[in-house]
Amino acid sequence: MTDKKTDKSAAFLPIGIGAGLAIGVGLGVALDDIAMGLALGVAIGSGLGVAGMGAAKARKGRQDGGDAAGTGMSRESDAESGSDSGGGSGGGDGGGD
Repeated sequence: MTDKKTDKSAAFLPIGIGAGLAIGVGLGVALDDIAMGLALGVAIGSGLGVAGMGAAKARKGRQDGGDAAGTGMSRESDAESGSDSGGGSGGGDGGGD
């Protein structure tokens, strides 16, 4: 038989959706709009589940001796690497008079 390595980080998605649905139903009851609460719960729960999966993979990567992203590339700050993020200066109100 082959030895399969299971990816337990995928278990966070249904856990997150369950927790998000509980939060969403609570919001729906409080706001007297269950449909909106369920929709918000699924959205919140999906975000929680994906965040949990990412955290589990990062933890697994650190335990295996790799970096947090698991790509094998080292991270440097922008000042050390001499690169510019290319972002704008920020600010501004979006135009108009």
